[in-house]
Amino acid sequence: MNRSFKTTKKWQSQFQVLWPALKGSLAKVRKPCIRKNCPACARGDKHPAWMLSFTHRGRRYCFYVPLELVPAIRRAYQNGRRLEDLLYRVGPALIKEFRRQRPESPRPHPKS
Repeated sequence: MNRSFKTTKKWQSQFQVLWPALKGSLAKVRKPCIRKNCPACARGDKHPAWMLSFTHRGRRYCFYVPLELVPAIRRAYQNGRRLEDLLYRVGPALIKEFRRQRPESPRPHPKS
């Protein structure tokens, strides 16, 4: 199906603005470090760290996120939520437009 949809053009700019996007969770966690004599870990304070977790093909993945990347990952996460919402709105609009553009096919009459 190689049709030009007005709906696609209408939403395309909104999709482009939402890049980069990701789906997952960003969480601040507290973890012990690897140093043997760390005073913070000895007190039980541990160290703050950021983790990105997501599921891909039924498997859960977690990645450490460096502190300087947290704002960019947050924006990508928010963009991902907006993108998902946009996709839910575009689907019905595409179906309606497709139905308007398709040629009328003769419908069989019910047999009496």
